Amino acid sequence: MNDLPDKSLEKDGDRDRHEGNSVDIREMNIDDIAPIFHLGEQLFTSDLYPYLYRTWDEWEVIGMYNTDSEYCLVAEIDDQLAGFILGTIINKASWKYGYITWLGVNPNFQRRGVADRLVDKIIERMIEDNVRLMLVDTDPANTPAINFFNRKGFGNAREHVFLSLNLAKHEYYGRLINYERDKAERNRPRSRRRT
Repeated sequence: MNDLPDKSLEKDGDRDRHEGNSVDIREMNIDDIAPIFHLGEQLFTSDLYPYLYRTWDEWEVIGMYNTDSEYCLVAEIDDQLAGFILGTIINKASWKYGYITWLGVNPNFQRRGVADRLVDKIIERMIEDNVRLMLVDTDPANTPAINFFNRKGFGNAREHVFLSLNLAKHEYYGRLINYERDKAERNRPRSRRRT
């Protein structure tokens, strides 16, 4: 038995449906941009995952759709957005890397195989496009995602250190604020007293 994709899938364009499973996977279209962005806002919050939150915005979704639409997939259950995956390819001289940039599953549809199906489909596409290595990263506190990707065969975890500087506490910031306050005070019209 080989490990090739199951050819018994019912195909409708780039849409597939496994028997007994109501998760439909298709390419993202322009009408999906806003719902995907809003689902991401719900999932990638500053409270839960500050490192994911810092880069999630509408331009992330639009940019991925404009440059890598074949790796932007949507999962639907009963015509509702169940999840999405946004990926890209990075070409280097001798290697072609696949990179899963974003993966999100609607909380109403978790534990129904949505993430599995999305990742399996993007891996299929990457293999068809001669990708040699897949990459994914996540917030180090996102244990469910780390466990999921480990289960899907991703490994060799490395932590990337992000450093930050709160500019509101920087001495120049205080001087700039004081300068702007003084400037506003100097430019404020003086009222004349009536006698």
